[in-house]
Amino acid sequence: MKSILVVEDEPTISRVLKVYLEKNGYLVIQAYSGKEALQSFKGQSPDLVLLDVMLPDGDGWSVLTEIRRESTCPVIMLTALGDVDYRLKGLASGADDYISKPFIGEEVVARIHAVLRRSNTVFDSGKTKYYGSLKINLSSHTVYLHGQEVKFTPRDLSLFLFLVDYPNQTFTREQLIENVWGIDYDGSDRAVDLAIKRIRKSLDQWSAKEGEIKTLRGLGYQFCVYEKK
Repeated sequence: MKSILVVEDEPTISRVLKVYLEKNGYLVIQAYSGKEALQSFKGQSPDLVLLDVMLPDGDGWSVLTEIRRESTCPVIMLTALGDVDYRLKGLASGADDYISKPFIGEEVVARIHAVLRRSNTVFDSGKTKYYGSLKINLSSHTVYLHGQEVKFTPRDLSLFLFLVDYPNQTFTREQLIENVWGIDYDGSDRAVDLAIKRIRKSLDQWSAKEGEIKTLRGLGYQFCVYEKK
């Protein structure tokens, strides 16, 4: 049974989420503050975090930052703030999705299903690919650079492995959203740009002579490789 950590300081909203999630077969862990959220996260290792932005002892951004320092656990931000800047801030900080209040319970469940499905994607090729100092195992979906594992958020990993599966092939933002985010995604296509930026930062020690995540202006992105063995 998958466990969901619900971080929401409004007891009524937290109870509603708990009912919907338990009805759909999830184990629900409830936290009502940032401090309690981090304690529960470290102590119970949930499969996904549903994280409210506004908390009584701070904000969800700081909780997200702490989670990302040690884990790639999927995180969905939940907030009454519907401005696109807040949505982009969450995605840039490593959130996997963003839901604005007021929400429909079924939508929250559907988003959770989608994020968990992406994070659990298994690549069946069973191959390990090498691009110079970069090692990519498409079976265990792990990435190593200079022998050290590179940690990605689930969505960033899905995006990176999708591009790796089609080396030197260009994809538009719309194609990447459809294949990685899913056709039901209703956010900004800038999420692709932010994810690419994070992936590049994670691979900043990868030699430019071996490959790169390349931007083709007006066309899209590609996993461009120059040396493979």
